Amino acid sequence: MKLLHIDSSILGDNSASRQLSREVVKAWQAADPSVEVSYRDLASEGIQHFSAATLVAAGTPAELRDAAQKLEAELSAETLAQFLAADAVVIGAPMYNFTIPTQLKAWIDRVAVAGQTFRYTETGPVGLCGNKKVIVVSTSGGIHAGQTTGVAHEDYLKLLLGFFGITDVEFVRAEGLGYGEEVRNKALSDAHQHINQGLFSAA
Repeated sequence: MKLLHIDSSILGDNSASRQLSREVVKAWQAADPSVEVSYRDLASEGIQHFSAATLVAAGTPAELRDAAQKLEAELSAETLAQFLAADAVVIGAPMYNFTIPTQLKAWIDRVAVAGQTFRYTETGPVGLCGNKKVIVVSTSGGIHAGQTTGVAHEDYLKLLLGFFGITDVEFVRAEGLGYGEEVRNKALSDAHQHINQGLFSAA
């Protein structure tokens, strides 16, 4: 089984989402040692944001692309192929200003491709990735679950993954990380307990 591990936090080793996403992957490997893991650090790799240049490169025949267009097209193709090849995906998704990091959005824009991860039909869109399992490590400085604002970045990811046809989605959540040491430690402890329940064996 192929597992794609994605981190998007800008905080490096100080990131709670990175710590927890690593723990999820280790737990999965412990449950299934045959898992093949590929890793993508969206903060350090710096995938360029979706732009007019992306569309122009995609619409230009390969033999007519200049060097910049070739790099742009290769980035899109490689990012999409890596996602499509994965049987499962672990996503580190901290909340930044009520949404996901722009680095994660840039990755999403490369894999949201009509005819590959979804298609339109006369009766509406159909997701093409329903055989995948996704675990999202959701972290935030505040506490949002059960509040009027909701957990906005989780809602967005649920919507997006559902659009891809992915319904086997699980969230490992650590909230209130900015509320002081006691609240932070409790949130991380609860997240560790969730992970160690052994919920991450191959789907």
